[in-house]
Amino acid sequence: MAIELHHGDLPDGLDFGNVVAVDTETMGLKPFSDRLCVAQLSAGDGICHLVQFEVGGYSAPNLKRILGDTNVLKLFHFARFDIAVLRRYLDVTCTPLYCTKIASKLARSYTDRHGLKDLCRELLGVELSKQQQSSDWGGPTLSEAQLNYAASDVLHLHALREKLDVMLLREGRDKTAQAAFEFLPARAALDLMGWEQTDIFAHS
Repeated sequence: MAIELHHGDLPDGLDFGNVVAVDTETMGLKPFSDRLCVAQLSAGDGICHLVQFEVGGYSAPNLKRILGDTNVLKLFHFARFDIAVLRRYLDVTCTPLYCTKIASKLARSYTDRHGLKDLCRELLGVELSKQQQSSDWGGPTLSEAQLNYAASDVLHLHALREKLDVMLLREGRDKTAQAAFEFLPARAALDLMGWEQTDIFAHS
């Protein structure tokens, strides 16, 4: 695993290919009020590029270009949160996208354990540490433990997608998964508008 830390934006000329794994670290779990601190990207090649943001420093044209490129598939785990945060702070809509949590819930209906740690353990035989999940991501300097944690959140998403796609196809749920992925930008927009706890599809 290799980690490259960048401040404010990705460097010019980086090419992530047609599929890029993406994750974010924030000050909390409310995308409208808890600011974006770090964005991580990987092409699935064992290299993680981390972009660290200062307060208000969200111009990031190179990062926005990749996230907004409709020819690049963006892989997330719990995309609903990440794409809401990226829309709120970078003003970018991430499409097309793939969410390993949604894919897992549709493909692995034999369990209620759909966290990234659970997926990596069962499908890849990889043990992830989540000790830094609740640490302070807004400080000026990230610790080595934080960097390793952030990198681990994107380095396995390509391999997980391959495993989950086989299961989705086997169970005849691949088209349902794709429809759910396509709806996610609208779901994230509803979250940012204040309807995160309201089921607008319910009868009452």
